[in-house]
Amino acid sequence: MNYNVPGGLMFDIHPNFQKRTKDFVAHFKTKLPEYDQLLSDNPIFRARTEGIGYMSKEDAIAYGVTGPSGRASGFACDVRKRHPYGMYSQVDFKEVLMTDGDCFARYKARILEMWESLRIIEQLIDNIPEGDFQAPTKQVIKLPKGEFYQRVETARGDFGVYIISDGNKSPYRLKFRSPGFSNLFVLDLVARGSKLADLVAIMSTFDYVMPDIDR
Repeated sequence: MNYNVPGGLMFDIHPNFQKRTKDFVAHFKTKLPEYDQLLSDNPIFRARTEGIGYMSKEDAIAYGVTGPSGRASGFACDVRKRHPYGMYSQVDFKEVLMTDGDCFARYKARILEMWESLRIIEQLIDNIPEGDFQAPTKQVIKLPKGEFYQRVETARGDFGVYIISDGNKSPYRLKFRSPGFSNLFVLDLVARGSKLADLVAIMSTFDYVMPDIDR
């Protein structure tokens, strides 16, 4: 988790990184259809997920549900598309959007997004720039006075960092906007009228990670 540091990376990439990444991409392309078929064509799985935990596009927007969960309800919210950062403005990939808004749609959105992730990796793996991997960081890193907000697209949605700086070394205020909190907040709405056993599918397809929620 600490591999990314101010100014670059903590260590240079391994000499075999690009080759091993390409090997994995080729391998995963043969396995992903198998994973898809295992569940997508499984009548028991479909019976337990289709029509379960429905969330409309309007509810996704109102509750701020982003990531694959929001896009499975038709909410176009991919930060990489709406507010590109890094190299995302220079790669070609689709924003996966679905309209059913149920557990099956949230599962299927993630399957399709794995294909898009492979496309992104293939476009970038041979274009890693040469040069220093880390900028000098001996000097104290201080933000200029003001308010700053930066957001990135994570596996669960829009992750934001809000900073108020008074120009000193430590920020005056720091707030993390975790996608898990909004995704959890909508659970009461989408679970109404469902059976207790349906909570397993609903919570799984929202992909909750509890330690991520309360920060």
